[in-house]
Amino acid sequence: MKKKYEKPLTTEEIAALPDSEIDTSDIPELDDNFWKNAKISPPRTKPNVSLRLPEDVVNFFKKENPKGYTSRMAAVLSAYVQAHQTKS
Repeated sequence: MKKKYEKPLTTEEIAALPDSEIDTSDIPELDDNFWKNAKISPPRTKPNVSLRLPEDVVNFFKKENPKGYTSRMAAVLSAYVQAHQTKS
């Protein structure tokens, strides 16, 4: 398949493209068989939890990327849970 763009487009560049300029040739059509097997599943929700943490712990996670630090903290806690579930 021929590359249409020299470099990946930014979100703003994609948003500015008219629909007629978007190459969808590599996306297969969805037939009736696809929709026959499709299931609606509600989004997973996460409980909202408030906890106090030492400042140095929060700063450690914020240092790399302030916007995603809570997701990284959740990932570390999930890894801890998985590691301890397999031991039992």
